[in-house]
Amino acid sequence: MSTPASRTPASRHHKRPRGEGQWALGYREPLNKNEENKKNDDGLNVRQRIIDVYAKRGFDSIDPADLRGRMRWYGLYTQRRPGIDGGKTAILEPEELDDRYFMLRVRIDGGQLDLAQLRTIADISNEYARGTADITDRQNIQLHWIEIESVPDIWERLEAVGLSTTEACGDTPRVIMGCPLAGIDTGEVLDASEQITEIYDRVIGNPAYSNLPRKFKTALSGCPAHCTVHEINDVAFVGVVNEQGEAGFDLWVGGGLSTNPMLAKRLGVFVSPDKAADVHEGVVGIFRDYGYRRLRHRARIKFLVNDWGPEKFRDVLETEYLKERLPDGPAPELPRDNRRDHVGVYPQKDGNFYVGFAPKVGRVDGDTLHRIADIAERHGSDRVRTTVEQKMVVLDIAPDRVESVVAELEAADLQVNPSTFRRQTMACTGIEYCKLAIVETKATAMDLIDELERRLPDFQEPLTINVNGCPNSCARIQVADIGLKGQLVVDENGDQVEGYQIHLGGSLGVNAGFGRKVRGLKTTAKALPDYVSRVVSNYDSQKKEGESFADWVQRADEADLK
Repeated sequence: MSTPASRTPASRHHKRPRGEGQWALGYREPLNKNEENKKNDDGLNVRQRIIDVYAKRGFDSIDPADLRGRMRWYGLYTQRRPGIDGGKTAILEPEELDDRYFMLRVRIDGGQLDLAQLRTIADISNEYARGTADITDRQNIQLHWIEIESVPDIWERLEAVGLSTTEACGDTPRVIMGCPLAGIDTGEVLDASEQITEIYDRVIGNPAYSNLPRKFKTALSGCPAHCTVHEINDVAFVGVVNEQGEAGFDLWVGGGLSTNPMLAKRLGVFVSPDKAADVHEGVVGIFRDYGYRRLRHRARIKFLVNDWGPEKFRDVLETEYLKERLPDGPAPELPRDNRRDHVGVYPQKDGNFYVGFAPKVGRVDGDTLHRIADIAERHGSDRVRTTVEQKMVVLDIAPDRVESVVAELEAADLQVNPSTFRRQTMACTGIEYCKLAIVETKATAMDLIDELERRLPDFQEPLTINVNGCPNSCARIQVADIGLKGQLVVDENGDQVEGYQIHLGGSLGVNAGFGRKVRGLKTTAKALPDYVSRVVSNYDSQKKEGESFADWVQRADEADLK
């Protein structure tokens, strides 16, 4: 017999489930420190305090709730204090890890830059960031060593050329990724530039969407190479053509990696270009209202999508947010090739060419950015682009100037015809600046590229190597052919040293799936080149005609993967 609520024993009452902290279900009271901070004051409000107070009074004047919370709403994170080893990452309090300098992330929506913008970033890098600049795998550029006193001037200069750091970090709609060749690729399904601009104008800096349960990542593209990796974004609009011959978007939701990776799910709807911004607002609205706010590690939209399933998500989107049904639509075509980047020389729609080049693991500097701008300008171009693979592209090169632009880029070690290893190795920020990292990444990855080029000069196959400094997967380790997750390991002398857990055979596209973890498969950073060259050589000698690395890994003997 059920017990009437009034007579339920007290012991069963004090553990009443508080749900997942979903606003739409009436759970408005903050259930953790982050939610409390956001309720106390919107992250967007910190901008004025930075300008009026912190930049004038210096680092020590910053309220801790702003320092480690709201300042992210403007792309600012304190960077890691030098000299703290990876073993201390999880042990020390945030204030012990904080340096008095910031990483500043500049949003580059759609990866689109003109030369005035590129030169402005280069100047800021040289004047305020000790020359640092990293191209991220979400098309942004990150600067380091920024002092709080410099931030208002940096903002002024960025905003004067149409750039911004607003919501580059934080529990917000972050940079909107787009194909760097939107509008010029000869094979594109449609140009999504207009939709990216409309979504930016509606959502970014809008207090209606500035308090989300966690970060929110968006991609829109009509790219035939599927270069914006729609499978691992919170929401993605992928170019398709419906049965009537109209170009529009296929909608995907709920992708994301980190410590609990999930691939996005298709909702099966056709979104016409004029509806894209409405649909995007609807998806962000669902996340804001129904997203899980109780536990930070379950607060991404992927958990909601996983629990609801695509049918329920579509139904809530249509009935509660759009107030109309969306037509069914087709799935996207398969990616046109198995390198989903834009490195090399290719024709544009207008008869000119674009030239994609590979800095090493996205690491550039202020002088290099100036040099790229100068090379582009000398060859008649005013437009460059960043890619989601930490690479760059110069647009609008006339046919008779292609050879010259390639020669100048390569002379600056910006390879247009790079080895597979240079072309397809990515690395996150790592312990050099990041407070979450356990190991070094950028220098390790650069040394690895050099070693592999020396040892395997004839290797030509597509092969992604992604190097991450911690389990959070900023560099997408689970979907790489060889994914390297930083951790401390014990070497042959019994000493604890920097090393990596190895994931093998992850992939996106045709057979999307996460890498295979071979039991106990780890390597020290020192032994990394030996390990990678060994496993790549095994693949090279054993592969069947047309067999990808990921497919080979599934059938390979464990001995050949070790």
